[in-house]
Amino acid sequence: MNIKQSYIASPHRYDQADIMYQRCGRSGVLLPKVSLGFWHNFGDVDPYQRSREITHYAFDHGITHFDLANNYGPPYGTAEETMGRLMREDFAPYRDELFISSKAGYDMWEGPYGNWGSRKYLMASLDQSLRRMNLDYVDLFYSHRFDPETPLEETLQALVDIVRMGKALYIGISRWPLEALKTAEEYLRQRDVPLLIFQDKLNLLDRKPQEEGILDFCREHGIGFISFSPLAQGLLTDRYLNGIPSDSRMSRGTSLNSETLTPELLSHLQELNRQAEERGETLAEMALAWILHQQGVTSVLVGASSTAQLEKNLRCIHAKPFA
Repeated sequence: MNIKQSYIASPHRYDQADIMYQRCGRSGVLLPKVSLGFWHNFGDVDPYQRSREITHYAFDHGITHFDLANNYGPPYGTAEETMGRLMREDFAPYRDELFISSKAGYDMWEGPYGNWGSRKYLMASLDQSLRRMNLDYVDLFYSHRFDPETPLEETLQALVDIVRMGKALYIGISRWPLEALKTAEEYLRQRDVPLLIFQDKLNLLDRKPQEEGILDFCREHGIGFISFSPLAQGLLTDRYLNGIPSDSRMSRGTSLNSETLTPELLSHLQELNRQAEERGETLAEMALAWILHQQGVTSVLVGASSTAQLEKNLRCIHAKPFA
């Protein structure tokens, strides 16, 4: 008879608290510098036991923030279902130590009410997410993308009401243009539901949030910033330094096109790797550390397909500053 062993979190999970956590903007929230994203490796297509091992390792090493969205999987919704099973089987005793986020904004179900930023969609999607995750509330709920057709006030008032109903403690937005971000900050602040955090892609190969002024605006207005795709889907690792491996995402064409790796980009990656070696770090460690040393950045979202990969990514919190 196979009896599953109950999970007991490591008593040393907060031993590095002095260097692990950063204040999110001007809020009362401390987030780990490295947060765990559920975009890949937590859907129905992935072994549950591996997902379980990764989340255990994360929490045992001080990662309290798990980042999800309604359409993470695949299939859609199954990453949240995995989170729900983890809550039932492992994390229920630790719920108040966890900071769990989810999002709505991309296509989720058929018909006119399963996409974008209407009040109808956001409310319904969050209710579904809470059921899947076995939660009464999420700590953070995001508008996952800017909707150019729905009036901004409708989307923002839905977010305000979600907090007032107790279904989310904080509000975030992801990948909105700067002018819409400015409107959102003012609207939410005036209704006593201040914007906690902005999520966008920021890495050594893509610095648009800096170039467009988004990071400056967040810093000046006390809004946290969290970077997704900090390793550019694997480009900022040692994976592609010698070309395209046969078992890589790029070779399968799943989320990276082989045409992306131009001779110029390959040369740039090799130069970045040389700089990392001079620092005594891997390219991935340096890439994550670079993001964390940018003014205004609170956390980086990393994916992980193994505990070994997550362990390597966590080393970035010890990285030396950049000149």
